[in-house]
Amino acid sequence: MLKVIELAFCCYAVTDMARARAFYEGVLGLNPPTINESEHGQWTEYEFGPYALAIGSATVFKPSPDGCTAALEVENFDDAIAHLKKQNVKFRIERSRRPFAAWR
Repeated sequence: MLKVIELAFCCYAVTDMARARAFYEGVLGLNPPTINESEHGQWTEYEFGPYALAIGSATVFKPSPDGCTAALEVENFDDAIAHLKKQNVKFRIERSRRPFAAWR
C-alpha cells in the first residue's frame, strides 16, 4: 500500500535554466537554498514554509502546457514502488540514486 506523508515539492521543467533563474530570483525575488547540477541535469529549489517550488532542466524532463510535476513523500519508498507497479503504473524514469522518481 502507498502511504503519502506530504507534498515534497512541485517542479516546473525549463529549457533555459539561466533565464528561468533570472526570472524567479531577479523578478520574483526568491532565494534558492538548493542548486544542483549533475550528469542528470540541473535543479534549483525555492522553499516556501514547509513546501518547495523547483525548476529543473534534464533530457527526460520536458516543459509541458499541462502543468507541473508534484513529488510526494511516502512512508516506505520500496513499498510505494511495488504498489504502483502492481497497479500497472508506467514509469518514465526507473528507480535510481537520485532523490526522486518520475512516473506518469
